[in-house]
Amino acid sequence: MFKNHPRGMMWLFFTEMWERFGFYTLMAILTIYMERILGFDDSYKGDVYGIFLGMVYFIPLLGGWMADRLFGQLPTVLAGAVFMFVGFVSLGLSSLDNLVFFYGGLGCVAFGTGIFKVNIATLVGNLYEKKRALKDAGFNIYYMGVNVGATVAPLVATVISFQAAFFTAAFGMLLSIGIFLKGKNDLIFTDYKTMVAAKKDNTAEDIPKSEFIQRILTLCILFIIVIFFWIGFYQNGFALTLFAERSTIELDWLKPQTYQFFNPFFILLLTPLLLRFLSNLNKKGKEPSTPVKIFIGMLIMGIAMVIMVPASMMGGNLDQPIMSPGWLISTYLFVTLAEIMISPMGLSYVSKVAPVKVQGLMMGGWFVATALGAYGSGLIGKYYSDFAHSEYFMILTGILAFSAVLAFVFMGKLKRFAG
Repeated sequence: MFKNHPRGMMWLFFTEMWERFGFYTLMAILTIYMERILGFDDSYKGDVYGIFLGMVYFIPLLGGWMADRLFGQLPTVLAGAVFMFVGFVSLGLSSLDNLVFFYGGLGCVAFGTGIFKVNIATLVGNLYEKKRALKDAGFNIYYMGVNVGATVAPLVATVISFQAAFFTAAFGMLLSIGIFLKGKNDLIFTDYKTMVAAKKDNTAEDIPKSEFIQRILTLCILFIIVIFFWIGFYQNGFALTLFAERSTIELDWLKPQTYQFFNPFFILLLTPLLLRFLSNLNKKGKEPSTPVKIFIGMLIMGIAMVIMVPASMMGGNLDQPIMSPGWLISTYLFVTLAEIMISPMGLSYVSKVAPVKVQGLMMGGWFVATALGAYGSGLIGKYYSDFAHSEYFMILTGILAFSAVLAFVFMGKLKRFAG
């Protein structure tokens, strides 16, 4: 998998894998922990959950600025990992009588995650400055690391106690920190501050002001487009979960919460196949550009929502558990295909287009777009029961079709700096 890729990719893959293991261990039990151990009501649980996720996705903007202007990527990634470790330990010490550990732990995890994730993505991009043709593939490999952790974490969290899960997440962060420090010598050149200090790359100073502005505007266009993708994607935790709970036959081995397994599982299954396919196209000089891949992802995401329209019309609208699980599994397959084409490709695109001196900040902008899309999914999700479900998924299909049209209209502009 790492053949022909920079050696640093291996270190970043396993650093990210264990960090995501810790984070998704927390996400697997957070709501249940607040209900069973802390006794929070639904409204308050929702507030805590929403504020926490909002911080996770908005803090990357700060994290990108910190790395660009103050500390550099490597120290900021390490600081984020340490904050997460402290946060998980604090959560492990929390209880109804020690809520300060709970809130302090969530705060540390949110801040640490925010400054960690934006800068490790920037490091991945910088790793491929001399192998730009492999950058898309590199981000696909990085994304596999994300989903190895995301796949294993919920399975582990379901067989141990809450406190043990928090401390297991902390142990995962220790592994992440150890791997990152072990590979630091292979990553030092990827830090912008180090590059400038060594006078190996000062290209940020040579970009004309007009081009600098054009690159920023191009990225803003992408951010607006992908907000609509995330509105559709985050239905997996809302509308698709409600469809699983209310409209789908429940099996002994397949319960509503189990469907969350399929997305990371399909990513692990499909990414190697996609990498091989794109590698063959690359050798023939026929690999699509990154903006074209994003456009294709938008179309595929629309197909995922289209599948749910007949599923609803054929019985799902009744909110009775009569529908085959095959409908949802098929939808998750297309959601995953779309995610593979958009999420790692978007990170790769930001890395290619963002001026060097603001790469971290612009990578933070990508995560802010993710946050806005996640919030938008909730706003639309409030109306899931106000429409026939078939109408609800038709609305989502229309939204995603609109985003695909936007991507097509601005394709020329998006391609301009993506080489």
